[in-house]
Amino acid sequence: MNVKKTFKKLVLASMSLALVGTLAACGGLTGDKQKSKKSDKASGDTTTLTMYRVGEKPKNYDELMEVVNKRMKDEIGAELNIQYIGWGDYQNKMSVITSSGEDYDIAFADSYVSTAQKGAYKDLTELAPKYAKETYDNLNPTYIEGNKVDGKLYAIPVNANVFAQRVMTFDKELVDKYDLDISKVKTIADLEPLLKVIKENEPNVSPFPAGKDIRMGNFDYVYDVNVPLGIDLEGDKTKIINPYADSPRMKRDLADMHTLFAKKYIPQDAATSDELYRLDDKTWFVRVETQGPYDYGDTILTRAAGRELVSVPLTTPLKDNGQMFVANWVISNTSKNAEKALEAINLINTDQDLLATMVFGKEGEGWEKVGDDHMKTLPGYDASNKVIGGAWMTGDNNKIFLDEKITDEMVAERDEKIEAAEQSPLLGFNFNAENVKTEITNLSNVTGQYKAGLSTGTLDPDKAIPEFNAKLEEAGLKKVQEEMQKQFDEFMKDK
Repeated sequence: MNVKKTFKKLVLASMSLALVGTLAACGGLTGDKQKSKKSDKASGDTTTLTMYRVGEKPKNYDELMEVVNKRMKDEIGAELNIQYIGWGDYQNKMSVITSSGEDYDIAFADSYVSTAQKGAYKDLTELAPKYAKETYDNLNPTYIEGNKVDGKLYAIPVNANVFAQRVMTFDKELVDKYDLDISKVKTIADLEPLLKVIKENEPNVSPFPAGKDIRMGNFDYVYDVNVPLGIDLEGDKTKIINPYADSPRMKRDLADMHTLFAKKYIPQDAATSDELYRLDDKTWFVRVETQGPYDYGDTILTRAAGRELVSVPLTTPLKDNGQMFVANWVISNTSKNAEKALEAINLINTDQDLLATMVFGKEGEGWEKVGDDHMKTLPGYDASNKVIGGAWMTGDNNKIFLDEKITDEMVAERDEKIEAAEQSPLLGFNFNAENVKTEITNLSNVTGQYKAGLSTGTLDPDKAIPEFNAKLEEAGLKKVQEEMQKQFDEFMKDK
C-alpha cells in the first residue's frame, strides 16, 4: 500500500486525535533512568540532531527542550533541534526538503512507502536491531512486517494502536438529557432520529459536524483514499474494486449522508470548511472518531474532552497498512549521524520519564504520578500548547504511565484485542505505481473534485456518483485497477 497522506488518514480526518493521542502521563525527568549508550558522554562531545515533526510548536518549547536535551546529553551525548511544520503544510514541505537533498537526521514520515522507494530514507534493516535494539524488540511484530518496503525496513514505528476501528462518538450529557438509545446505531441512517432531537432542542450544538476528510465505508485502499481502489473488508477480499461503482453499501451510506445534509444535521459548508469542532468544545453531539487498543474504549477520548463521551462501533478492529504507517520515524539518507539518531529514537521509546516529558509536559504542572505506573492530569495540562507531541506519534505507548482510571483488567483486555484483531489482506503489500504514475495523478485530481462533497452529503449521490465514475474511467481507473490486481495476486501467491 502506497499512502500519500498517511497522517491525514487518522489525523486530519479527525483532528481531535491530536488531543486523544496524548494519553498517559506528562512529566519532568524524576524516575529511574533507563539503560542506554553513553559513548559520547565521556568525551564531552554533543551531536545535534535535526528532527522534523508535524504539528505546532508548543508555547513552552524552550522550557521543555531544556529538560529533554539534558537527558539526551546525559544519556547518549546528543541533543534534538526540533523543527515543526504545520499539519496543512507538512506533506508539501517535506516533499521539498526530501527532493532538495537537505541534510537532516530524523523525521515523522509522510508518504512513507513511495519516499522509501525513492531512496530518501536510510535502510534500517540491520541498523535498528543494533542501535535501537530495545525499541525494535518491543515492537509488535506486525509493525515490522507491515513497514517493510521491498523486503527492507526504513522506519521505527511508534508502538501504539496497531489496530484501529472507526466509531460514532457521542456527548454523553446530551445522550442522557434526552434519553437517547445509541445502542441501536449501526449505520449512518440510524443516526437520523437522534439528530432530529438535537436539532430541535440544542440551537448551539451541531448535530453531526462531518468534516471534509470524513471517511466513508469499510475499505482498505491500495494507494490511498484519493485513488478509490481497494479491498472491501466486508466482501470479497481477493478483489480490488472501486467502491463508488461496485459497493452497494457505499452508495447506501452516501445516500444516507445526503439525507442528513438536506435536513441540516450536517454543517452546510462541511465539504469546504476548515473549521474544527474541537473535542473539548460543547459544540457537537456526535462525530466519527478512530479508536485503538491504547485508547481503552472511551477512556482517553473522555479525558481529552474534559467530559464523558460514549461510542458505538462503525467498523471492526483491523490491522492494516494505514495503522502501520500512522506514526513512523525515519532517518534521512543524507544524515551523517544515523547511528546516533537511532540511539535518540531508542531513548525516547525506552526512557519512561523522557517520553512523559515530551508527551505531557512538566510533572507537577500538567500531571502527577499515582503509584508507580499510573498518573492523573492536572489543570495545567494543555495537549494543544504545552507538549512536544501526542503519545500516538512520539514513543512506545507501553512505556507511558497509565491513566489512573485504567485497571489491570483493562490492560489485559487491550492485549487480548490486539491479539484477536483481524489483519487486512493488504497488510505488507507495497504497490509499485511506476507504470501508472500519470493515471494515479489523474485519479487523485478527479477524486478531489467529488470525495468531500459525497462524503459530507453535500452532493446528491444519484447525480454525482455516475459523473464521478465516468471521470475516473477517463482518468485511467481501469489501467490502474488491472495493475493493482496483478501485483496483489502475485503478493498473495508469495504469502
